[in-house]
Amino acid sequence: MNDDQLLRYSRHILLDEIGIEGQQRILDARVLIIGAGGLGCPAALFLAASGVGQITLIDHDQVDMTNLQRQIGHTTDRVGMNKVESLRTAIHALNPEVQIHGLVLHADADVLDREVAKATVVLDCCDNYRTRHAVNAACVRHGIPLVAAAVIRLDGQISVFDPRQKDTPCYACIFPPEAEFEEVQCSTMGVLAPLVGVMGSMQAAEALKLIVGMGTSLSGQLLMLDGRNMQWSSMRARRNTDCPVCAQAV
Repeated sequence: MNDDQLLRYSRHILLDEIGIEGQQRILDARVLIIGAGGLGCPAALFLAASGVGQITLIDHDQVDMTNLQRQIGHTTDRVGMNKVESLRTAIHALNPEVQIHGLVLHADADVLDREVAKATVVLDCCDNYRTRHAVNAACVRHGIPLVAAAVIRLDGQISVFDPRQKDTPCYACIFPPEAEFEEVQCSTMGVLAPLVGVMGSMQAAEALKLIVGMGTSLSGQLLMLDGRNMQWSSMRARRNTDCPVCAQAV
């Protein structure tokens, strides 16, 4: 690290759990973020501020006026711009040293197979059930830890799915891909703006913990936030030995 980096990341370096070596791991890391919206914006900004060396953003959508209520990486003058390019602009204004790889496309199986293999950690910040399962399958296949979160109305949830830990579940163990699931989107149901900031920031924190190798991750635990009463609850989850995704990878 040069003098400017030592100054920029000094508050991390002061932490015994991170220090010089941990910050260097962050600088060397490559994070893949699926979705540049409500969750992806705060997650990407905090990871960039923390010094993650390379961030890959995948999103096919453009900035809409309705996004600005909660997607803090975008601005009024960037309405109509691709979300990936808009968020790239915000990240570079915050930390120009971060390398941003922007992919303006759908996160299909082929794209995920290629990009997940390059990542240190993956963040699922999308709002599509099928895509969530495709991301999970790619992470299991390549042995890459996944930090997944979701927010709707006044409720949020977050967990870590780490295929390197053979006794912990993957996303499909908790949310079976074959289950009948009614897609619920904030465009029709609404969402309290700060909650996506809370959950996206927590995704960034879990990602940094995985990169540095500190603390205990949320692997094997689903953490849920009731935003109406600002109360947290959690449930433990075990690996499903009949899981159609991770059971095949054992």
